[in-house]
This record gives sequence, C-alpha cells and structure tokens, in this order.
Amino acid sequence: MKTIFKFTLLFVILFTYSCSQDKALESEISLEAMSAKSQKGEKSTLKVLAKGAELHGTNGIYFGPDDNLYIASFFGQNITVMNKQNGKILKQFGVGDGVLGPDDLVFHPDGKSFYFTDIITNFVGRMSLDGTLLGYQEVAPGVNPITFSDDGRLFVALDFQGDGLYELDPNLVEAPRAIVPYVQGTYPLGFLNAFDFGPDGRLYGPSFLFKQIISVGVDGPSTSDPYNDGTAKVVADGFTYPVAAKFGPDGLLTVLDQTGEVFKVNIDTGEKTLLTTLEPGLDNLAFDKDGTLYVSNADFGWIVQILPSGQARTISGGGMIGPMGVAVLQGSDKKDDVFVGDLFRMRQFNGLTGKEEEVYKGYLVAEPDKLTMPFAVQADGENLLVTSWFGEVVQVWSPQTDKFIKEYSMVFPIDAVRVNGKVVVSDLGLGGVVMAEGYSLIAPLNEASGLATDGVILWAADWLTGEIWQIDFDGVTPQTPVLVASGLSNPEGLAFEKEGSLVVVETGTSTLSRIDLSKNPGSNVTTIAENLELSAPGLGAPNTWWFDGVAVGPSGDIYVAGGGANVIYRVSH
Repeated sequence: MKTIFKFTLLFVILFTYSCSQDKALESEISLEAMSAKSQKGEKSTLKVLAKGAELHGTNGIYFGPDDNLYIASFFGQNITVMNKQNGKILKQFGVGDGVLGPDDLVFHPDGKSFYFTDIITNFVGRMSLDGTLLGYQEVAPGVNPITFSDDGRLFVALDFQGDGLYELDPNLVEAPRAIVPYVQGTYPLGFLNAFDFGPDGRLYGPSFLFKQIISVGVDGPSTSDPYNDGTAKVVADGFTYPVAAKFGPDGLLTVLDQTGEVFKVNIDTGEKTLLTTLEPGLDNLAFDKDGTLYVSNADFGWIVQILPSGQARTISGGGMIGPMGVAVLQGSDKKDDVFVGDLFRMRQFNGLTGKEEEVYKGYLVAEPDKLTMPFAVQADGENLLVTSWFGEVVQVWSPQTDKFIKEYSMVFPIDAVRVNGKVVVSDLGLGGVVMAEGYSLIAPLNEASGLATDGVILWAADWLTGEIWQIDFDGVTPQTPVLVASGLSNPEGLAFEKEGSLVVVETGTSTLSRIDLSKNPGSNVTTIAENLELSAPGLGAPNTWWFDGVAVGPSGDIYVAGGGANVIYRVSH
C-alpha cells in the first residue's frame, strides 16, 4: 500500500498552470531550426499534434444556488464554474485566489459561500461566490470529502494521505472535532470518500480500501475502532474501488465505482442495482435542483449528465488531462508511435495524424504486472521505461502485452533510461543519477531531472542549476561527469538526436532548445521553439512534479509535452 501514501509529499509539491492557451492552440507556427547540426536555414514547423480535455481532470462537483456546476480539479489546481447545459466555462478560481489542490467542495446551506478541501495542503478553505477567501483552516493529512448535515453541521474525511473523520466549525475558527482521529499508519475507515447524510442522520459513503459502502454515526465519542464499537457499519459490499455515494430524489444511494459502474443502493437491505456503466475513472457526483444526476471523471476530465434511460449526455468532453513524459517507438508504415504518460493513463498517438490509437490504464494502487501511474516515459527497444515518482517505481513495460516485464523499487524517481544494458534513474531521494539495481550513485546532482542516452553515453539534467552533464562509461563503470551545457532555465525533458545533439525542454523560459555537443558550454545552446505552454514549476520540491518530456522519433520529428495547454507538440522539418 505504500504507493498511495506518496501523498505525504504533496504538501510541498504545488504547481500552477499558465492561464493562456491561445498560443498553444495555433495550428502551425513557422520557426527557424537554428542548430548547426541540422540543415542550416531550413524551415521547421511547430504544430499541435494532439489536444486533451478542456479541464485537467474533474474531481468533486456540486451545484451552486445559481444552478451552475462547480467543479474541483486537483490536477488543474482550480475550481471551475460551468454552465450545466452547454459546458461553457463561466469563471475559474485558481492559485491566485488561494485554491491550490482542491478535491471536493460543498456549498454552505445559505448558498452565499462554498467550502473546498485542499488535499495538497491539508487545509479546508471557504470562499464567497465572487472568489473572496473567507477562511482557511488546517485539518489533517489528506483532507478530501466534505459535506453538510441537514442541521447545518460541517464534516470532512481523510483519504490516501491519512484516514479519519472530523466535524468542523463552519466559520473555520474552532478546532476540528475528531470523530475518528488521524493516526499515521492506521486506516480505521479505509479511506471514506465522497459522502452524504442519510434520512437516519448517519453519514453514508464508500470505504475505498475495504471496497464497501458504510454508514458512520457522527455524534458519539471519538473512536479509533469504529467498526467494533458500532460507530461504522457496513451497508453494502462487493465493489471494486467505490469512490462516491450520495442520495438521489428517489431516496436510494447512488454509488460510483472507479470501474465506471454506477449503482443504486437500498440502504435498508444493501441491495445494489446497476444503473449504467461509463468510462472507468469515475470520481464524484451531484444532483441538480431538478434531481438530475451529473458525474465527473478524474482520469479523463469529463462531466456527463445521466439521462433517465441511463445514457450519458456529455457536458464537457474528456481526453488527455496532463501530458508529461513522451517516448516514440517505430510504428507500422514508418510512422512514429508516440506514447504519453498522462497520470492515470498511458496514451498512444499516431505521430502523423495525432489520432489517439490506444489508451492503457495506469493504476493508483499497484496491481500485479500492471502499469503504475505513468509520469516520465522513455523508449527501451520495443518496450518503454516508465517512471512514477508517485508509485516509487520504474517499470519496463510492454505496450504489446500491457504488462510490466520488470520493476525497480525506487525512492523518488523522476526519469529513467537504459545505458549499456543497465537501467539508470534520476532519483531525488537518492541524491542524483543512480543505477536502478543497487542504487549506486553515478552523478550527484542538486535536483536531477531529465535523462538522455544514445545507448552508450548518458546525459543528465539538473533542474536547479540549469546544467547538463555527460557521463561516459568504461564498460558498465561510469566515469567522472563532464559539463556539456550550462545556463539553461529549469531543464526537464531531455533527448538525443542522431545528428549528435541534444534537445531539452526549458520550463523556466517555456522553450525547446538544442545543445550542440561539438561546442563548448556557454555557446552551444540555440532555441528551436518559444512560447510553449508548459507545466509551471512547483512551489516546492520536486519542481519537476508535472514533468514536461521530449522525445525524438525515428522520423527525426521532435515531440514535446505541453502540460500547461494540455497538448502534444510536434516539430518537423
């Protein structure tokens, strides 16, 4: 279970996206290929190859007094106000407003303000409808679901980073009252997620870890053993990953499973009936004032309305929510098969057309032989090296079988490549670039980020210093690192070109640059593309949280993850 507790690091790992997407969505931009190692003076083209969802993932949803849908996006780091009929975004509250990592939200009974849980910081915030922050209170690690009781009392629970249940002062002044207190390393409720009060005054919600729907009494004394003392009771079981449960106008409990299944549950009998099946990755639900059901999907970033027939009407479309690592394999008919790490999915695009050809699931909780949440991605023969700092692993993963062949347990891995037959990893927790087996240090770096190789030589970026280092090998023995480039602005993705140069994503300047390895540091960096919409650096460690990767395909085209605009760029010449 250690994978899901990587959230303990999130309180210092904040990021912001660029607000503007206009430049990123220009179909083509003419630019000069300025590297001496390319055809000098030849025109290259920067194009948006693929575009993702409008929202960077959708988590908690709730209807405001204006009957607009309020959507919390942990990944997008904002709260969006959306017209429920046409999906038009009316306004957004983001980092500048005090919204850092929202996962769920609820309106005050008077409709004049709303509350949001900030899972990154462990705080609960209160905000007016115009975006004024009215209060901010620290609760406990992993604060997530939030709701009011019928008599106006406010409750929150903890997920993943912690486990527990608390009653809050609606003014966020008095100290939280622990119903089931947070104790590190214990999981008394099994991660109680999006919940609702029932007609009997008990709190009903999903226990993610125990795969059940439970009810919890909120008026008893504090307890660390809620199942044995009767505070918590099992209502229904047999779920896979239940994530949300709320009462509809029919009096039944509507339950979402991350599998995509939507159930109706009779709380008196525990009987559950399948209402409909949607795309996997479901997160939360809400009923509008007319009793119509709306559902969010965190993995794909969509919002749908469930019609009486059980069919889904799309309100806001989904797709890629946060492109990070990029790798390219040789596809059929000499096309580039472009693989993109997208947090909860690995996506495969046609390098010529941008068509999404395959989608593979990345699991939050480690599964046997399965892909864990993909961040950085590198080609490894016919396979891919997939790095997940969240999962604390590097995996050799096969797209053909959708299984990992080998897995390396790491501490805080950022990127990985295979050099001279050995997997090497940039790992913040291990102090730089290390061998995956044995953790022996190859190159100590301040903040190791992107890696590149020609199979024999290794290049490593230091995000903090803006330096690129070359490591040669005597067989499999690494030699002393040599500086090959300096003065870069927060380098992340790094890739080798056959012409004998490197391409690098500079997140500090939103540029794609080329490093001429035949020239000395300080005079060997030229700009390939500017004004890319990249993921902004974090506000703490690691600064490479949403990794903007780059890869060079067999065609020679360059592919870049533009996390800020939720796009994949292609540079061709």
